[in-house]
Amino acid sequence: MRTIYHNIGSIQTMDENNSFFTGKSIIVNNNTIESIVDSIDEYQSSDARFVDLNQRAVVPGFIDAHNHLLWDGDRFNEHKLRMDGKSYTDIAKMGGGIMSTVRSTRDASESALYTNGMLRLKESLRNGATFVEAKSGYGLSTEDELRLLNIIDQYKGDTNLPSIHTTWMGAHAVTPDHTYESYTEEILSDQLPRVLESDLAESADVFCEPGWFTVEQSEDILRASRNGGLKLRMHIDEFQDGGGGELAAELKVTTADHAHHTPMETRLRMHEANVMTGFLPGTPYCNGHTWPDFEEVMENNIPFTLATDFNPNCYINSIPFIGSLAVQRNGIDPYNALSCVTRLAAKSTPRCDGLQHGVIQKGAIASFNVLKSKHWESWCMMPSASPIQSVCLEGKYIEF
Repeated sequence: MRTIYHNIGSIQTMDENNSFFTGKSIIVNNNTIESIVDSIDEYQSSDARFVDLNQRAVVPGFIDAHNHLLWDGDRFNEHKLRMDGKSYTDIAKMGGGIMSTVRSTRDASESALYTNGMLRLKESLRNGATFVEAKSGYGLSTEDELRLLNIIDQYKGDTNLPSIHTTWMGAHAVTPDHTYESYTEEILSDQLPRVLESDLAESADVFCEPGWFTVEQSEDILRASRNGGLKLRMHIDEFQDGGGGELAAELKVTTADHAHHTPMETRLRMHEANVMTGFLPGTPYCNGHTWPDFEEVMENNIPFTLATDFNPNCYINSIPFIGSLAVQRNGIDPYNALSCVTRLAAKSTPRCDGLQHGVIQKGAIASFNVLKSKHWESWCMMPSASPIQSVCLEGKYIEF
């Protein structure tokens, strides 16, 4: 069935030609964009559905390319500890940090975890994310990681939720009964084979950071994951230059995220190896740290994505808010910031069906946002509220 979106203020397509349209209409046929037209006269006598957008602007659906979707509990007390001078490592040694979330997640029922994820995905969609990369990582045992992956898989049939790219992140940290060496051995001998057998994950991710998984342990896990057919993602250099960027370049992983303290020469090697840099400005915002050097990265023509890093330590589940941090606090042009959460994010987080997303063009998936404003720039200018009036989610029109 066709749906005709007309009376559009402007369309910021984010296609490779940087096409920007006014006075056009979008023709959606089932779940894809059939065409973008000047006139809808030929459709007036058809049985198509007509949606009048009242001169509002339209942009592609946002892609949240880094989201720790599923966990239980909270850690809102930890910011005061950081204010008192405790580091991330200090808090972890006190029983907080990731391990606090792991305990709560293991204790939570499957129903409670499912509800948590459902509400968070609905919030993501309300904030314009039509596609979300969802990580496990708060189980840290074979059975608990598989439980999280199974729950994430249950969301994939819901047409009222964003589509999902599932990432297994068993290599997030270790529990007190393990060393990093013994847990790496368990991952390689048991957890990863079980994850591969389950066919529940599309990518693998490793927290490669001094004090967590070493470069050597990360390499072993990532190579084994690739051999099993998984795409590769990494957490690198969040707190210091730990050599993760060099490994990312060597392995030519899909994306290396955080990358806050990665040296420029390493960033250039990553770029040459077609590794996407994934910046997560919500994390330094929440932790009171300095921003990444966006200006130097852009001066060197290194593409990057922006994402929420939604997790208990960075409770931000809004791509528009991340856009506000990029634009209003770091001076990134609204168009360039939009490309980081649409067209570029699609490169690091593709759809499994091969359809294009993150763009508005013929043949692409029909996922786009209708903004409250006639100005497309408003997508990142309302940090205290959602700028989204409605969304076309894979051909389904949803009003909020």
